[in-house]
Amino acid sequence: MNSRAEELPELPEVEAVRLALQPVMERARFEQVLVRRPDLRVRLPGTFAARLKGQTVRTLGRRGKYLLAELTSGDVLVMHLGMSGSFRVEIDADGTTPERFDDERSPGAAHDHVVFRMSAGATITFNDPRRFGSIALVSRKDLQRHRALGALGPEPLGPEFDAAVLARACRGKKTPLKAALSDQRVLAGLGNIYVCEALHRARLSPRRRAGSIATSTGAPRASACRLVTAIKKVMNDAIRRATAAQEDGSDADRFRVYDREGRRCLTPGCRGTVRRIVQAGRSTFFCPVCQK
Repeated sequence: MNSRAEELPELPEVEAVRLALQPVMERARFEQVLVRRPDLRVRLPGTFAARLKGQTVRTLGRRGKYLLAELTSGDVLVMHLGMSGSFRVEIDADGTTPERFDDERSPGAAHDHVVFRMSAGATITFNDPRRFGSIALVSRKDLQRHRALGALGPEPLGPEFDAAVLARACRGKKTPLKAALSDQRVLAGLGNIYVCEALHRARLSPRRRAGSIATSTGAPRASACRLVTAIKKVMNDAIRRATAAQEDGSDADRFRVYDREGRRCLTPGCRGTVRRIVQAGRSTFFCPVCQK
């Protein structure tokens, strides 16, 4: 079974995309915007291309699994890859606009839905076979009222995220720890794969009650400290691997527990075997010997 195909992208993969797009988007102007298919997960309005054309990208950031391009107009281009979305970047050798920019399509371009032609000579194409991804223009002042962005919890790699923050969020929760960590209101961008990986590294069972990592007053227990350290380690390692895969196509499938059902546990000294269970309709991989 290959469960990973149904999980991507998660925060590390989105961050790798941001790092790849940053050099060709930041401080560049949208010279041409072509919408080939507007019916993405959220339909693009007819004014989308006109509003975007001529605007310059101030910064390209990320919030959870969302890419955020701040524009000189005061709008923010909000992009989400969904399950199968991706960006393709093509650079013109001479920096000029291709003669047939909106006519010729590369093989497999049936799923090229939105094309951005940037002033720096890059053509950026959003491709999404399933069309679960989304692109929207949101006023910067309305960003915090965005139905998804406004509800997101802290960034796992942000300075505001620590054991105390996690313990307060989990205090009194009777739901499984795996479910609490997967809740984007508790922690932004942490998906199924890396929840499994972080719990394994912290040696905590995904079935453990979430409130068990906090005292009755909401103070962090040692387990919360281990878990935060594990989350940051797993995220940083995954971003490095995902970025390497973007650059050289190397294999980024190096998981300690995810999608390794029936194989030996990789925790030093542990003789356990990785098990798979289903929680809230999602596959959970863990070692019942060393994860308590």
